[in-house]
Amino acid sequence: MNSFPTVAIVMPVLNEEDHLESAIQRLLAQDYQGEMVIVLAVAPSRDRTEVIAAELAQRHPSLRVVANPSGRTPAALNAAIRASQSEVVVRVDGHALIPVDYIRVGVETLNRSGADNVGGVMAASGLTPMQKAIAAAMTSKFGVGGAAFHVGGTEGEALTVYLGCFRRSALERVGGYDESMVRAQDWEMNHRIRETGGTVWFTPEMVVTYRPRPSLSALARQYFGYGTWRREVARRYRETISLRYLAAPALVLALCLGLFLVLIGAFASQQLLVWVGLVPLIAYLLGVIGASVISRAGRTGLLLPFVFPVLHISWGLGFLIGRAKS
Repeated sequence: MNSFPTVAIVMPVLNEEDHLESAIQRLLAQDYQGEMVIVLAVAPSRDRTEVIAAELAQRHPSLRVVANPSGRTPAALNAAIRASQSEVVVRVDGHALIPVDYIRVGVETLNRSGADNVGGVMAASGLTPMQKAIAAAMTSKFGVGGAAFHVGGTEGEALTVYLGCFRRSALERVGGYDESMVRAQDWEMNHRIRETGGTVWFTPEMVVTYRPRPSLSALARQYFGYGTWRREVARRYRETISLRYLAAPALVLALCLGLFLVLIGAFASQQLLVWVGLVPLIAYLLGVIGASVISRAGRTGLLLPFVFPVLHISWGLGFLIGRAKS
């Protein structure tokens, strides 16, 4: 691949009236010296997103718009990829804040590493106190585990990365995104890339600012969905099951068992059962408090004892009882 291959930036867009124009301006301001096109796959929206996308396409010759009638992210990505002929495909989201060197660093890393897909850090950053607390949890090993794209790390091979800068040849080799994967489509795609002999590469030089959900209820819905679709990945690819992904469902089972023993012990006046049941509940509470204290999140750290349980229990319940609907 030459130093400045053609690049297509593909973006699934739904209800992005407030952010779409600023997101496009960030992409147009990239310092990449090669040829670039931007392809928006626009879903039927409740706001003026479709009108704004059409207006932007009229003003900027390098921007194209394709329809995404289903509204689903993997379908949008495939439609946008088909509408371009570039050597490199870069996935971005409408609510992600892309730095000016993102495309250049991605292409340079593809060339240097020989990987099929490279990506960097999902740098969660909030504006409100609740968003800041959720961001602190999403960048904490206690909150989300040790995945480099969440908490940072050294450059090298990875199971998955945030968003992605792909060689088109790799996408064609695996047949694009699986449109039955409503969520977790990135993880599933990267798994197929690795299974067909390719490499997924993490670099801390690619940093994307991510705005977390604004409330605990929205976070709960998001992570319940994550857990649900991660189980679907595990069902399809049993070799991907790991202790890391079983941690949250195991926690939920331990907490439920502990609560059950406490209630039975109290009802039957069996103090031993009560104390045995309290062990997992107290252990988790101490873990939440400890992680909140060492988070260095300032005043927003006071919200972390509420955020961590919502994140863990929602993900775990999604994995245990959620039903993936393709």
